[in-house]
Amino acid sequence: MKYFFLSEGWTVGRVWASEGLWQITAWRRQPDIQRMNICLVEKNELLWLYRVEEVILTVEVKPTSAVVNTTIGQVVLKRLMSAEQVIERLGTAEAKCQLQNLETVFQ
Repeated sequence: MKYFFLSEGWTVGRVWASEGLWQITAWRRQPDIQRMNICLVEKNELLWLYRVEEVILTVEVKPTSAVVNTTIGQVVLKRLMSAEQVIERLGTAEAKCQLQNLETVFQ
């Protein structure tokens, strides 16, 4: 699996695999991209952790219509993170980790 953090109010656009742009008709399915219930709070901004399948190389992200005052139209993420890099990032002093739905985990 590979991972990336995405700011609240942004969404995934196009996706690329080793064969090029993800084609639903060729793969016969959507790419496996899941937002996890883990986020970083950094400078009052929520950064959600996303998990993607190994074959995904590049992910385009773009702001949703709810995000105002942004001059950025889209961003292409070319360096997705490994699990070890995510753990390292979660352990940094500059970030606070916030887990969602903890009450369901401990019941």
